[in-house]
Formats: sequence, structure tokens, C-alpha cells
Amino acid sequence: MLAVLDVDVDPDLVDLALTHRSFAYEHGGIAHNERLEFLGDSILGQAVTVKLYRDYPDLDEGELAKRRASLVSTVALAEIARIIGLGAFLKLGRGEELTGGRDKSSILADTVEAVIGATYLSAGPDVATALVLRLVEPLLVDPDRFGAAMDPKTSLQELASARSLGNPAYRVTEEGPDHDKTFHATVVLMGEDIASGTGSSKKNAEMAAALGAWTRLSGRGEESVDLLATDGPDAGTGDAR
Repeated sequence: MLAVLDVDVDPDLVDLALTHRSFAYEHGGIAHNERLEFLGDSILGQAVTVKLYRDYPDLDEGELAKRRASLVSTVALAEIARIIGLGAFLKLGRGEELTGGRDKSSILADTVEAVIGATYLSAGPDVATALVLRLVEPLLVDPDRFGAAMDPKTSLQELASARSLGNPAYRVTEEGPDHDKTFHATVVLMGEDIASGTGSSKKNAEMAAALGAWTRLSGRGEESVDLLATDGPDAGTGDAR
């Protein structure tokens, strides 16, 4: 994990940052990452705010606030986590492991914040700020990806319309008790499952799925997809996720 982050952080703090409360509960109530998440959230917000203020002198307060909100959103942070492969390092309880916790947007986003908090405590504010800027860079250097992270459902709808693919449909399921539900959303275009996402709400799950679908359709993912190259929705029945 330290090699992925390219920072010199106390291994014990990194281990704590990767420890989800479900793992802590199953191991006798050991410490977990929620306090580090709280700290990292503030550091992330400050670093992104200063970056946007300096780099976009012509934007007004409203637009700056909109962009900041998108960069610190669950959807954006989860995408960052997937880019660096953070899910493979998580310490999860059995229940989360069995329900796909390593790819849940909420867990991934929270862990990114916890890692930032751990970096701040171990290496100081300058190193933590530098880490934040490296993590958000993939969104900043690609204007289209940045826009998609701000509003993935609208971006996907516009891309699908431009390619004459019709309107995206979302298939949503839920699991877990009322106080701790997990939602799973799948984007369907022309009868094909394009991408899926999870979240702590239906909205977050659909946004995560929409961003995944936009990434694939735009050719920015590891595996792109072009539905216009098929013979239509009946051309195949395989899961395109």
C-alpha cells in the first residue's frame, strides 16, 4: 500500500486507515479507521479548495463550490480508490467481504479519507496535501472525466444520446437491515448490462454505476465497450460489467 501511495507513512497508521469497523467488531472491538476518516475529510477539503482557488481564478464562488463538492464526493473518491487499487488492501469483516465490500463506493471513499488522515499525522500537512493533489489529478487533467464525476448520470445520458443508444435504465436491488442498507445498481443500455455500482443509498449506487458506464463507453476504462459495433441488444447475453 505504501508503494502505491508513494509516501513514507507509519505502517501502523496505514494499517489503521485500512481497518473497517466491521473487521474491528469481529476482532474484539479493536480500533478502526473512522477517526482518521474524520481528520482526512477536513484535509482533503482544504487541499482541494486551495487548488481550485489558485488554478481557476476566473470561476465565481458558486462554480468553485460545485467543483469542490464533486471532487470530494463519494463517487469521485471511490473512483480514485479504484484507480490505485485500494480495495485489495482493505481489512473487512466477513459480512462485508461476502457482500462485495471491497468495491463498495462508500467504504472505498471513507478509506481514502482515512489514508489522507494517516498521512497527515505521520508525515505532516505538506506531504498530506501533496498526496491529495496526486490522488485528484486524474479528474483534474481530464475535463470530460471531471464533468462526469460532477454529474455522472447526466454525463452518461448525454453520451448515450450522442451515440444513439437510447436512455440508460437502472436496475437497483438492496440488502441489509433498514438501518444499514446497501444498494446495488446496474446500468442497462440497449438491453446490455454495462456497469454496476454500490452505495449506501439508491442515489449513490446509481451514480457509481453511471460513472462506471460512462468510463467504459468513453473508452477511458481498462475495458471499453461499443454497443454500436454489435447487432443490437440481442447480439449477446453476457454480462458486460
